[in-house]
Amino acid sequence: MAAEVFDFEGAGGYRLSGRLEQPDGAARGWAILAHCFTCGKDSLATTRITRALASHGIGVLRFDFAGLGGSGGDFANTTFAADVKDLVAAGQAMAAAGKEPALLIGHSLGGAAVLMAAGEMPSIRAVATIAAPFDVAHVLHQFDPAGLEKIETQGEAEVHLAGRPFLVRKSFVDDARRHDLGVRIAALHRPLFVLHGPHDATVGIDNAARIFGAAKHPKSFLSLDDADHLLTRKVDADYAAAMITVWAGRYLPAA
Repeated sequence: MAAEVFDFEGAGGYRLSGRLEQPDGAARGWAILAHCFTCGKDSLATTRITRALASHGIGVLRFDFAGLGGSGGDFANTTFAADVKDLVAAGQAMAAAGKEPALLIGHSLGGAAVLMAAGEMPSIRAVATIAAPFDVAHVLHQFDPAGLEKIETQGEAEVHLAGRPFLVRKSFVDDARRHDLGVRIAALHRPLFVLHGPHDATVGIDNAARIFGAAKHPKSFLSLDDADHLLTRKVDADYAAAMITVWAGRYLPAA
């Protein structure tokens, strides 16, 4: 397997930093994996899952959303809606390179993003989510209450997320609250695979139940047993990737 640089222009005009994990030999299909909130393309789960998928013949693009990792832009100016647009831009860039994506995979808030983006990407045949929230505004639970109140009253505040400081503006908070993910899921019209750990302490398992309930068939659910939210154990990331590969095989060309 080999990874190559795959940078492209996002919807906001910023250069977004990507890596394309390519399988040995011909690819069965191409996918995009959207990372979790503030995580980046080089997070453990994102890297392990994309490489595991590539080992099973599925090429995968992982990229940093604007303002994170090697991508341009300012995180303080980003919104969930902007991330969704960047996913669409990623698909267009892959198609232009002769690697049109057929599969979307999203981890945590990235899962919500792929559910929103799929309807705007005609080439997508199937969607998989890992530890995704049903409500986009669920991400605000990660903010300290005092920090969230300061954002509401003063327009912006520095908050600590995953041990790092980030400047967050009210535009992000307002945007997170305005999306109706349930409507998008009901209108997905693609096979959906929901993966979630029953002991996820960050995004509770009830979110998976609500996503699954809102979706039309064909839909599948897989319990990730004792995996944590970030799939920090390699065995959990490899398990998720293997199950996605088997499931997606019904919707991708035969090996």
